[in-house]
Amino acid sequence: MAENLDKIGLRMLHLLQKDGRLSNADLAAKVNVSPATCHRRAQQLFDEGYIRNTRAIIAPEKVNRGALVMVGVVLDRSTPESFAVFEKAVAKLKFVLDCHLVAGDFDYFLKIRVGDMADFNRIHGTQLIALPGVRQTRTFFVMKEVVDNAPLDF
Repeated sequence: MAENLDKIGLRMLHLLQKDGRLSNADLAAKVNVSPATCHRRAQQLFDEGYIRNTRAIIAPEKVNRGALVMVGVVLDRSTPESFAVFEKAVAKLKFVLDCHLVAGDFDYFLKIRVGDMADFNRIHGTQLIALPGVRQTRTFFVMKEVVDNAPLDF
């Protein structure tokens, strides 16, 4: 898809990915177009799905979510129906940041933020293992976040 964009569109994506708070006037100046043209082109990037959304990235430790946990999940069955039921249920859990269907030893990997190990122990025992079809979970507590949410390279 990126090959359908011209240099200005690609530059806009790079700049907005780096700083989503750029004003339209600043963005226009950086890509050397008028503010009106910049606004129209930015809206087009949204409309065509190049930009999904904009949001603030919150410092987890400031809101008592400093512990990052990755959880590998194995379901008891590998059918489209069991995947759909699991996905619908896991999407309702507010503490799950990401859920990915994967190939390999696990069916899914979940990225979870909690305050501490006690928080995770509570949600694991009451909500995670109660998800439909869960046969096994394997938990990985992240000791250091080396790269997190890096910009896409395109």
